[in-house]
Amino acid sequence: MLIGDKCVVSIEYTLKDNDGTVIDQSAEDQPLAYLHGFGNIIPGLEQELVGKVAGDSFQVTVSPEDAYGERVEQLVQQVPLATFPEPEKLEVGMRFTAQTEQGDIPVVITAIDNGEASVDANHPLAGVTLHFEGKVIDVRDATEEELEHGHAH
Repeated sequence: MLIGDKCVVSIEYTLKDNDGTVIDQSAEDQPLAYLHGFGNIIPGLEQELVGKVAGDSFQVTVSPEDAYGERVEQLVQQVPLATFPEPEKLEVGMRFTAQTEQGDIPVVITAIDNGEASVDANHPLAGVTLHFEGKVIDVRDATEEELEHGHAH
């Protein structure tokens, strides 16, 4: 069966950055299963998998605009430490959800200096070119329940 919309696809993969550093990979004997055409994986990878079948290998380079987008410097802000409930417990690398007028957004603390925390709302892989290598393990029709829920079960 060819990969296309409304298929459940299982892939084994390794994801690297431009330096060849492994960023992520599927666990051994636990392929990633997703519902194709429903935005469950980044667009650049999903597009490259169209037409492949179980057993096919792939090597795909995905630019930031087809992955997590470019970094947006306006999403990095300086926040006074007094704004936080327990500023003495803050550490660089801490992740939390910030409540904004646009809703809740995940952020990470990237620096603490001069009574302020630098918080970054960019996705950690924003601006990164991604290199996928892997194999298609299985392709099947999605069930009605999977189509209703918008993800593989």
